Amino acid sequence: MSIERAIELANEIPLLFGTEIQSLADAHDVVLAKSLESMVDDPRFDNSAMDGWAVKEADCTNSNSKLEIIGTIQAGSSEEIEVKHGQACRIMTGAPIPPGADSIVMIEDSVVMDGYVTINGPARPHFIRKQGENITAGEVGLQSGSKLKPAHLAMVAMMGYAEIPVIKPPKIAIIGTGDELVEPGQPLQSGQIYESNTTALVGLVSEIGCEPVKYPFVTDDLDGLRKTFDLAASECDAILTSGGVSMGEWDLVRRLMEEEGEVKFWRVLIKPGGPLLFGSWKGTPLFGLPGNPVSSQIVFLSIVVPWISNSCGYHPTHGPKLYDKVRVKLLSAAAGTKSKVTLRRIQIIEQGNILVGDVPKNQGSGNLRSMVNCNGLTFLPIGVDGKSGDIIDALWLR
Repeated sequence: MSIERAIELANEIPLLFGTEIQSLADAHDVVLAKSLESMVDDPRFDNSAMDGWAVKEADCTNSNSKLEIIGTIQAGSSEEIEVKHGQACRIMTGAPIPPGADSIVMIEDSVVMDGYVTINGPARPHFIRKQGENITAGEVGLQSGSKLKPAHLAMVAMMGYAEIPVIKPPKIAIIGTGDELVEPGQPLQSGQIYESNTTALVGLVSEIGCEPVKYPFVTDDLDGLRKTFDLAASECDAILTSGGVSMGEWDLVRRLMEEEGEVKFWRVLIKPGGPLLFGSWKGTPLFGLPGNPVSSQIVFLSIVVPWISNSCGYHPTHGPKLYDKVRVKLLSAAAGTKSKVTLRRIQIIEQGNILVGDVPKNQGSGNLRSMVNCNGLTFLPIGVDGKSGDIIDALWLR
């Protein structure tokens, strides 16, 4: 089926998650569970944008205007000083504007002598920051589904919140399968390889705002696989497997899911990454990802990421993201596929005011080096080849 249809069907079995209240100090990189309305106006009152003099603009229309100094207002001051015609009040950045004043004169544009200030520059009304010009009390300042970076957290604090509701990261089980797999650092026997897929999936799951739970590799044994599925379903909110979903005799993930689980779909019109399985095991959503390293990552990016984002209500702009959808001019040809959407690795750079992309030659689904050396994926529709000079859709990986 198409990628779009696969995502639609996956969304029918959403990833479930909880929420929790978290202190502002511990909320970096978490996802906001509810939109926040400001408790206060910002600024809370009209205040000065710089150190200077609070004056009436009409008193400063002539060069070398001489005004009586009537006091000083500092930031945090509650002192009431009224500015009348012919008067000036020294004011500090952030201090409230005294009644009667409508402009600020920069301190550099003045000379003080014998209780008077001579104004040598313009009085500037726009140097007054008006109450509520940034946000007003009751106005939504941050949308639900936003990933909280330092600027967001500063906004939360400014709006008056010490604690906020956030998404409790869903736990996602990660299970590698296959007799040939060995943990890195261990000696290799004939026919064995170091397992890398689950390492990549741990990182990808973390980056999309979930908690990865990595289980020991499962050899090609139905009983062992069943026990691991049962344990993962009892401990986690979703399951990701790597390998065992194609059409071979030892593709046991597919076999076990067909015989004892619930399969929603199997195989998607995508290259690389076609043999994708999705369903549920004892009520827990399960994605059976391909065993080829590149295919595993591409399927996660193109199908699992939209499923997680939709389930958790991530904000489309400010939520966790692993890529941006962009338009790219090809510097070299990218061959399409007659019956599948083609996601070839591509190196995207900015050139002038456009994005351009170069397509390396080695596009094997086992070539992890290509994922390291490239920062994007083509998104060529079924039956479409990308010729040099064509402008195509692409995913620009973050």
